[in-house]
Amino acid sequence: MEVRSTYKYARISPFKAREVTREIQGLPVSAALDLLAFTPKKAAFLIAKTLKSAIANAENNANLKPDGLVVKEAVVGEGPTLKRIMARARGSASGILKRTSHIRIVLSDEIRIETRETRRAKREKEKKAAKKEIKSETSEAAARPSDKKSAKPKQSAKTEK
Repeated sequence: MEVRSTYKYARISPFKAREVTREIQGLPVSAALDLLAFTPKKAAFLIAKTLKSAIANAENNANLKPDGLVVKEAVVGEGPTLKRIMARARGSASGILKRTSHIRIVLSDEIRIETRETRRAKREKEKKAAKKEIKSETSEAAARPSDKKSAKPKQSAKTEK
């Protein structure tokens, strides 16, 4: 079963918050909370708040134990941008964009846990398979006789004189 929690209009840019959410995806809830507790970023506090809310939703609304929960998805979307101006020299002004974000965390009680290490190993395995496929294609191409080699060679202008 999936449980979700959303923190809307968080006063942090989505780019900065995504850096932290990438780290907790696929982790068990306890490991994700530990990682967020020791991450020295403002986004870590906001994401931990959202994660705790999702855990509370799982306990109260879905009757799930927090021990078996996994962070299935942690997504940061772009919220509305506040536009402000800052005074500049000679009476002019320049714009300031104060970005906001929507943080959504989805917890699941599924057993399958995909961590960064398992994803990295999966990518490396796919790369090796692709390299083997390329090698087999090149060896097959070299083994086949080509029709161009059997064609009659052209005589150069020097031999005709």
